[in-house]
Amino acid sequence: MTEATNELMYELLKRVHHEVAELRQDVSEVKRELNVVRSPMVATQSDIHNIYGILGRQDDRLERIERRLELRELAEAQRPFEPK
Repeated sequence: MTEATNELMYELLKRVHHEVAELRQDVSEVKRELNVVRSPMVATQSDIHNIYGILGRQDDRLERIERRLELRELAEAQRPFEPK
């Protein structure tokens, strides 16, 4: 079995230090790439939220129009409109 000398320990620590530095650099790069991917996702989520809001308002408007048309049809004493 080899003897654990100070020089051997120093070389091992230098190698470990180098590997940790590379890992830190890799993790930083992955974080940057994740942020690049995250930004369009957040924008897309915001757009979808806005679309749902618009559709909800359109649905409310359509319901009001339908109610008004039904009231008008009853008041005019004629048969309701039937699309072909």
